[in-house]
Amino acid sequence: MKDTIVIVWNYKREFMLSNKVILITGAAHRIGATTAKTLHAAGYNIVLHYRRSNSGAEALADELNILRENSVSLVQGDLHQTDRLPQLIEGAHATWGRLDGLINNASTFYPTPVEKITEESWDDLIGTNLKAPLFLTKAAAPYLREQQGSVVSIVDIHAERPLREHPVYSIAKAGLVMMTKSMAAELGPEIRVNGVAPGAILWPENEMDNATKERILDRTFLKRQGEAQNIADAVLFLLRDAHYTTGHILTVDGGRSLNS
Repeated sequence: MKDTIVIVWNYKREFMLSNKVILITGAAHRIGATTAKTLHAAGYNIVLHYRRSNSGAEALADELNILRENSVSLVQGDLHQTDRLPQLIEGAHATWGRLDGLINNASTFYPTPVEKITEESWDDLIGTNLKAPLFLTKAAAPYLREQQGSVVSIVDIHAERPLREHPVYSIAKAGLVMMTKSMAAELGPEIRVNGVAPGAILWPENEMDNATKERILDRTFLKRQGEAQNIADAVLFLLRDAHYTTGHILTVDGGRSLNS
């Protein structure tokens, strides 16, 4: 009898989510793709944003639409083109006539030692990691307010503990943390705004030697690497279950940020 009650309850939860729409930026690969799969499995309709990864985005959309027909759509856009971000949001809203959540996942990451910082690298890293999330949130706010919706941004533990040779990236993510808290104050009570701060989840796409990886993992309390699924689960929790949580950064790093 108890199992039957759980099954019915889960069915009702999925039914309640079945018409809700979530936009995920940078959703074609890595954490974005895992998050899309996780939210889709929970019953959400998904709008996948991509910039140049059209083949990856289309393949993911096809995969998910086979599982649930007409449940995933695509929007393309360069997040540096601030004046076009409202159109991107409108495109996400237009498919199903609603928008319930925005996941600011798209990110740019590369080193900028002080002597090599340029205005171009500043504009690129700040633009993707901070400016775009701010203006996407601004554009999405009217639609999210209609649905008592939610924003979740993927920040970084290095927003608080700077990563050597990555000052501009660290500055951008620190700004994204403050944007999250500021937007929680500005957009409440209708809209909740939170963030997830990953630690050692996926290694950078550029090469990192094994000794560096081992040193990073040794600084975690759990002594192991996390998975993209850990971040996706945290996003789902903040979207679906954390009804009385806003302005919060949920750290998912195996305890690394506590270990000096």
